[in-house]
Amino acid sequence: MSAPHEKLADSLRVLQQAQADGRTVFQSTAFSRTHRERLVSNGFLREVVKGWYMLSNPSEKNWDTTGWYASFFTFLAAYCNERFGSDWHLSPEASLAFYAGSTAIPSQVLVYAKAGKNNNLPLQHGTSIFDYKTPVMPAPSDIAVVNGLRLLTLPLALVKATPTLFVEKALDMQVALSQITDVSDVLSKLLDGGQSVVAGRIAGAFRAVGRAGDADRIVNTLKLSGYAVTEQNPFAKPILSDIPTAEGPCSARIRLMWAEMREAIISAFPSAPGLPSNVEAYLADVDDRHIEDAYHSLSIEGYQVSEALIAKIASGSWNPADNEQDKQDRNTLAAKGYHMAFEQVRASVSKILEGAEPGAVIQKAHHDWYMHLFSPSVGAGLLEAKHLAGYRSWPVFIRNARHVPPAKESVREAMPTLFKLISSEPEASVRAVLGHFIFVYIHPYGDGNGRIGRFLMNAMLASGGYPWTVVRVNTRDEYMSALEAASVKGNIQPFAEFIGNCVRKQLVPSL
Repeated sequence: MSAPHEKLADSLRVLQQAQADGRTVFQSTAFSRTHRERLVSNGFLREVVKGWYMLSNPSEKNWDTTGWYASFFTFLAAYCNERFGSDWHLSPEASLAFYAGSTAIPSQVLVYAKAGKNNNLPLQHGTSIFDYKTPVMPAPSDIAVVNGLRLLTLPLALVKATPTLFVEKALDMQVALSQITDVSDVLSKLLDGGQSVVAGRIAGAFRAVGRAGDADRIVNTLKLSGYAVTEQNPFAKPILSDIPTAEGPCSARIRLMWAEMREAIISAFPSAPGLPSNVEAYLADVDDRHIEDAYHSLSIEGYQVSEALIAKIASGSWNPADNEQDKQDRNTLAAKGYHMAFEQVRASVSKILEGAEPGAVIQKAHHDWYMHLFSPSVGAGLLEAKHLAGYRSWPVFIRNARHVPPAKESVREAMPTLFKLISSEPEASVRAVLGHFIFVYIHPYGDGNGRIGRFLMNAMLASGGYPWTVVRVNTRDEYMSALEAASVKGNIQPFAEFIGNCVRKQLVPSL
């Protein structure tokens, strides 16, 4: 008779075979009842809804959203394709969110399907699918299949967008418009059925984003075809009008976020002191804050470190050659890496204080910060050397966050845009807050993004003469919640106020 661990091993081999094509979501029929129950009880599978399971990590708690959010869109595609065949598509809003580079997990997805029943299917962690019954499907040429998801094509999604979307999802709509390089395909949809009211709305939207020629072409073409068009700007507030046409959606998105968010940051921050006259005194103050900063920054990321350990490393007492614990301990290696990276950041801050352009300094230096942060762990064999190569080449997910960082291809598109925005920004407070937020939003590395984001923030604070500012571990929940509000809801106010208050406490320690 097989031992329990041997039975589990048999079930894991079955699971491995089921994953051979990269699947992470399965119907119950993929496994025998015995294997399925064994995998569920040991935490390797988790039920999504009756008859459907997803791959899971046994160490993940029930309240942890990471696994579900990582599988959400995979499940959505598999479930809808199994239930509806090819007679379904995502709503215009959901389709436009994809074209606009929105990666946040929605609380509800609306699916149009011939076999829909106008029913809401509750899923994990407050998410759901609503299947809306519709008798007519778009032509195959009007559907774009992306990772198994059936989207409306961008021109059709724009034409079908409700007026409310231009108000409530203004950023998505602006990015979507920027992805239209030529309005011919949009015009063909408008002319099909003579949608003059929609034409007036879309023409107004193009004019609002600075594309007057496209707006005129839509209005004139509809009028020449015999339709009366009244142009209206559908956006409720002034918007940015200089997004380059066909710039990648992630770059366009962060450019728009920067423009929309900067004023809230300026109002939440104390005035910049200006570059210090005594650079050495400023750097000495940075050095004095190093141990405190390292302790809190590492603790925020879940490392178990003490100020005594950090002081030991900072003093040069770390001795991996003779002390096996120093060589292998994960926490010690993280602290050593943090100290090495801090020295690199300090050198960057020195250049900024001496008048170097802040964006150019960090664009050149941030890879060095990253390499020093992780080189001790790579040297000890805890991480593969590929982790020092630079930007990630795999997807990442943030624990318990609805925000999903953009795809690896978008990282390489978005990072140069971030540095350009930093270089062109006149306010140090905006450089610091949005530099940190958007860096973490992009999540360019496989690990260490929070630590490097806080390094970047402090380098940008230095560019305005603000003191080195510590984000304390006891404020972690508020800090993470504020980042999530900015990422998912586009609300930078909580994060701006949080960082502004942290800076004030460093300026006046008694606060």
